[in-house]
Amino acid sequence: MATKTQLIPFQATHPGILIKDELDARPDINQKDLSKELGVLPSFLNEIIKGKRPVTADIAILLEKILEIPADYWMKFQSQYEIDLARIKEKNIKRIKNIEIWGIIKEYVPVKYFKKFGYLKDNLEEDIKTIKSIYNINTIDGLISTYADNKLSFYRKSEKLKINEKNMFAWSTLAKYEAKKQKVNTFNFDNINQLCLKLNKVFYENVDTINKVKKTLNQYGIKLVLIEKLEKTPIDGFSFWSENNPVIALTLRHSRIDNFAFTIMHEIAHIDLHLRKNKDRIFLELTKRENIDNCEKEADKFAQQKLISLEIWDEILKNQPLSEDKIIELGDKFIINPAILLGRVCFEMNYYALKTIIDKKMR
Repeated sequence: MATKTQLIPFQATHPGILIKDELDARPDINQKDLSKELGVLPSFLNEIIKGKRPVTADIAILLEKILEIPADYWMKFQSQYEIDLARIKEKNIKRIKNIEIWGIIKEYVPVKYFKKFGYLKDNLEEDIKTIKSIYNINTIDGLISTYADNKLSFYRKSEKLKINEKNMFAWSTLAKYEAKKQKVNTFNFDNINQLCLKLNKVFYENVDTINKVKKTLNQYGIKLVLIEKLEKTPIDGFSFWSENNPVIALTLRHSRIDNFAFTIMHEIAHIDLHLRKNKDRIFLELTKRENIDNCEKEADKFAQQKLISLEIWDEILKNQPLSEDKIIELGDKFIINPAILLGRVCFEMNYYALKTIIDKKMR
C-alpha cells in the first residue's frame, strides 16, 4: 500500500488553545474558576493555556469531568502536538542541511545555467536530487572529487585558453546525462563507411542539416547531443561511449557547414579509430588545440578523407588555378558542398584571401 505524503504544519497547535477557546465560549466559567476545579494554581493553568506545559493524563480526566470533552481527545491533541513539534524540528534540520549542501553545490555547479534551461525548479530538495542525478553522484563529496579530477584534465588540455572549469565540467557532465536519456538503433562499426557517405549527401544538400544529421546518426546507432555553450567553454566536439552506443556532443559554436561537417567527421573518427579499442576513453576537442597528439592527427586525417576522398582531391588539384566558379562546378560534379570544398582548398593551399560568394552558412 502506498504511503500518503505527511503534511507538516507550519506551527504545532498546543491543546491549551482549545482550553482557552472553551473558556471564551462559556460565560459560566472563567480561567480562575477552572483552575480551582482542577485543583491547580491559576499560574499553572495559564502555562498550559500558553503551551508551556503539557496536558497530562490526570489533567485530561479532570477536563473531561469539567468541560465534558473526552479525556482521550485531550491526550490525542497533546500527542499530535508533540508529533508535529518533532516533525517541524526534523524539517528545519533537513532544511538547514539542504541550505548547507546547496551552498557547496553553487561553488561547483553553474546553477543559473541549469535554471535557464529548466533543469532546476527552485525547490531546494528536488534541485539537489537533480544535480546529483546529472552529475551521477550520491554525495556532495563525490561532486567535489569528480570536479577536481576534471579540472586537472581541462588544464592539461590547454594552459593558454581561457577556460571556466566549473562550466566545462557542467557541459561535459550534462552531455553524458542527456546521452543516457536517448534511445537509438544498434551500433555496428562495419557501417561507418556507409554512414559517412549518407552524411556527405546531407552536407551537400544543406537543408535542415542538423535534424537530418541527427536522424542519420541515430539510424546508425550514434547519439547526437547538442548542449548550449556556457561562458569560457571553448568546445568544438566531444565523443564518448554511453551504455551500448557512441555519442557525439556539440555546442554548435559555429554556424558554418564546413566547420560542422568537419567536426562531425572528426568525432566519428574518434569513435572508429579510438573508442573501438577502448570504450572508457573520452575525446574533448577544444578550440585552438595545442600540442596535437597522434589521436587528433588521425581524426583530422580521417575527417578530411571522408569529406573529400584522396582520389577526388587529386582530381581537384589538376584543375588549378581554382576559381570560385570552378570550386562550385567541382563541388556539384563530386557531390560535395562547395563550402566544404572551399574550406579544404583554403586550408591546403592558403587561399584565405580568395573572395567568394559561396554560401558557407549551415541551413
